[in-house]
Amino acid sequence: MEKDCQRVRHIRETLLSDNWYTLKTYTFEFLRRDGTWQEQSREAYDRGNGAVILLYNKARRTVVLTRQFRFPLYINGHCGFLIEAAAGLLDNASPEARVMAEAEEETGFQVTQVEKVFEAYMSPGSVTEKLYFFIGEYTARHRCGEGGGVAEEGEDIEVLEWPFERALAAIDTGDIMDAKTIMLLHYLAIHAKL
Repeated sequence: MEKDCQRVRHIRETLLSDNWYTLKTYTFEFLRRDGTWQEQSREAYDRGNGAVILLYNKARRTVVLTRQFRFPLYINGHCGFLIEAAAGLLDNASPEARVMAEAEEETGFQVTQVEKVFEAYMSPGSVTEKLYFFIGEYTARHRCGEGGGVAEEGEDIEVLEWPFERALAAIDTGDIMDAKTIMLLHYLAIHAKL
């Protein structure tokens, strides 16, 4: 792995935008498997790393999801409303602290114990973001508010508490199309958490 990291040299960057996050063009030399160096250029969008959590209730066999508007989906021919697990950017917090805060902000459930299940790059061809994936068990006593997100940040989040089987079926029907949510629902199914 360390040897592979030495296959890139002479990186130059040009800032294209820093309006929301940063978009840069990088020019670099890449050592091909045949031993030749090739100059390449790529754009990369850096929005920071994030964390996502799927809340589940083992006794009731339910999960807590959110539904919110995502403009990039809208301009790609989708209605824009996406059903997702609660998630957010780390913003200099630990993945555990951030994901617990996001769960409370978005869903109204305050969980104090979370289980990290894996890490993944969601769109490595163009986005630098790495996501930390968590699950957390909730009960009615964890409800501390309505959720819905932070209005000042433009969030208007609907909280959904669904039977686990309905959530799994929603993947097949296309009602759930969010990759991080699909991955966590499958994780619960594979590891027999519900």
